[in-house]
Amino acid sequence: MLRTARFDVGFAPEVVDHLVAIERKYHPLIQATLTEQLSYTPDLATRNRKPVEQPAPYAATWELRFGPGNRFRVFYDIDFRERIVWVLAIGVKKRERLYFAGEEFKI
Repeated sequence: MLRTARFDVGFAPEVVDHLVAIERKYHPLIQATLTEQLSYTPDLATRNRKPVEQPAPYAATWELRFGPGNRFRVFYDIDFRERIVWVLAIGVKKRERLYFAGEEFKI
């Protein structure tokens, strides 16, 4: 018996540019992680998924960390009424710096 996803995952237009800046070899990992982590319990805080304090990148309310060395950061919002998780940004953390589409975001 298959489970039905509680939430769909949608993407802001900017995310395309963010993905282009990330090596293609990581795209399957990103897709699998977003589906696994955000389809059923996107609002459950865990060690690598937590609400973010404002101001946050792209005015997101949640952050998901994953990948080798937790290098990837996904910032998202949850629309409970429509049951959609909106991915607003996908960044790469390098040391103390966060990059979206190759541009540094001041933390």
